[in-house]
Amino acid sequence: MSIEKQKLYNEIETLPEELTNQVINFIEYLKISYIDTEAPDSITIKSKKDLKEKLQKGLDDIKANKVYSLDEAFSKIDNM
Repeated sequence: MSIEKQKLYNEIETLPEELTNQVINFIEYLKISYIDTEAPDSITIKSKKDLKEKLQKGLDDIKANKVYSLDEAFSKIDNM
């Protein structure tokens, strides 16, 4: 275990129980924030307009029968 992780672990051990959920939520927020910065633009939603455009593209793909099975979709995600 790295020194930083050991320090984090020690800090968590001393937290009052009522702060535990707040720390978990913050850690999850940090992980999501990091993932967002690493995600390709094609799957990152930047605004309502961008969401609408991506949803429309998805609907257009369905109409054109450009679809993947759930297993294929997760395989593509795993390979990103």
